Amino acid sequence: MSDVWNEEHSTATPPPAITMTAEDHARLSVLARAAAGRMPEAASALDDELGRAVVLARGRPPASIVRMGSEVEFRDDASGKVQVLQLVYPEDADIAKGRISVLTPVGTALIGLRAGTSITWRTRGGELRRLTVIQVREPAAAQPIGSASA
Repeated sequence: MSDVWNEEHSTATPPPAITMTAEDHARLSVLARAAAGRMPEAASALDDELGRAVVLARGRPPASIVRMGSEVEFRDDASGKVQVLQLVYPEDADIAKGRISVLTPVGTALIGLRAGTSITWRTRGGELRRLTVIQVREPAAAQPIGSASA
């Protein structure tokens, strides 16, 4: 991710700070290594994000940080389209149910961001996009998309 602003936008600001729980960082590090052979670009992008993340000590993380299992409401800054997706591991991804893998470009862009933060990321087709996180719901509070509330 960090190469987006370095190579194409040398006058742009660097990507925003990201924060991860120690648990997410450890599991995602294993995932990035495991995916390196079959999905090198996705693994490299995730590894870049892991390398620049501030890793929190074990304990309760702030609710406003996108972490694994979080439900994230975000806006595509070019189109204004707002989406709500849950960030999950690849084996749990199902776009029809609103669950997006952390190994997708937008999933990797979202991990570790705070509500109110924007980031520029590259689509699989090479297009630069910018998104802004509007709201983050904690994993424990995030219900599966489309489920009725109790």
